[in-house]
Amino acid sequence: MVPELTSADTLSDAERSSAHGLEPFSGCLARHGLELNRGQTNTLQINVGLICNQVCRHCHLEAGPNRSEIMSKKTIEEVVAYAKRASFPVVDITGGAPEMNPHLGYLIENIAPVAPRLMMRANLTALAKENTDYLLRLCMANRVVIAASFPAVSASQTDSQRGKGVLEKSITMLKKLNDLGYGRDGTGLELNLVSNPTGAFLPASQDQAEKRFRRYLETKWGLSFNNLFTFANVPLGRFRTWLADSGNLDSYMKKLSASFNPCAVEGLMCRTLLSVNWEGYLFDCDFNLAMGVYLAGRKRHISEMDDLPEPGTQIPTGNHCYACTAGSGFT
Repeated sequence: MVPELTSADTLSDAERSSAHGLEPFSGCLARHGLELNRGQTNTLQINVGLICNQVCRHCHLEAGPNRSEIMSKKTIEEVVAYAKRASFPVVDITGGAPEMNPHLGYLIENIAPVAPRLMMRANLTALAKENTDYLLRLCMANRVVIAASFPAVSASQTDSQRGKGVLEKSITMLKKLNDLGYGRDGTGLELNLVSNPTGAFLPASQDQAEKRFRRYLETKWGLSFNNLFTFANVPLGRFRTWLADSGNLDSYMKKLSASFNPCAVEGLMCRTLLSVNWEGYLFDCDFNLAMGVYLAGRKRHISEMDDLPEPGTQIPTGNHCYACTAGSGFT
């Protein structure tokens, strides 16, 4: 049965009515002779829930301590079963704060044997708070790559985005990870940092930011890491609300669209990633998950999937996609 798509045009009509005066993203693609279709899927991204110990201003999922959505053990079993059927080279665990799902250990233990590369997003303060020693032993035993949110080396910037005292607590957790071998040469324990702007502007050059972070963290705290990734904030959820309330929404959207890079489209993560939410439903990416726009526009549960998504399938788009195609792109 051919899936009934939630078409790019439908989303663009909605975006067009928001009066930003922007060219719809689908029109921008067409003007450049581009289409956004699925390639060969290689990554399963598992969003284990929206509960988080922080209330970050930039969060497109509006995660926080008051959210109750969390992936059950039954759904985790269905996710693991699908991962075994479809064989993904990469599995990426995210949230919310994944550490706050009581079944995270069960997920890691059961999916690691079928995931050549297993990643877990962590905000460091949650990792320091929730079953820390147990989770760290589990991550080390299964060579889980930790991708830690670390927006800035400045306390004022980090704390303004994530809450008072977050930088200090994050530094303490990074020291513990380094002591265990994460981010240290020759250990095989990979520690990556993820930085995103604290306001309505685009991220700095990733290469330059990585050099600055590496020099500053090593000099001041003796800390090391493997890679730094910089991403633009996506104008959805809490970040969109903040943009609107602060009067920055129109200018930010125009900034994103003016930075559209047609060369970034080929490498967009939505072309090779499959995202599953806490209920087990499927999406092309975490941002379409936030929008409630299902994989190829059709609501499907992971228990219904036998294999990888078909290459060539159209990916639903909206003006939020400008955040992923700005500059070097969100790949």
